[in-house]
Amino acid sequence: MSSSEIKTSVKIVDSDGRISLGKKHAGRQVLVEEREPGVWLIRPVLVIPENEAWLHEPKANADLKRALEWARRNPPKFPKDSSQTRKKLPS
Repeated sequence: MSSSEIKTSVKIVDSDGRISLGKKHAGRQVLVEEREPGVWLIRPVLVIPENEAWLHEPKANADLKRALEWARRNPPKFPKDSSQTRKKLPS
C-alpha cells in the first residue's frame, strides 16, 4: 500500500473496549493518539527502555560500531595447550 493510498474499514468495539486490527498486527506495540473526542490515530511504534536510550545516541552508536569492527578484526586467540591457563585459574 503506498503512503498516499488510504485503506478504510469498519470495526466494532467489544464490551471490554477493544478493537481488533487483525492477526497480522498481533503482538505489536501501537501508539493511540486521540486527536479530538472520538477521533483516534493508531500508529505502530518501537519503544526503547529508558535505560537503553543512550545506545541510540550518535556517539554511543559510533563507539559501538567501532568496537564491533575492532572485535571482528581481532578475534580471540586461544592457546593450543590450555593446561597452563587452567593452572592460573583459582580453584
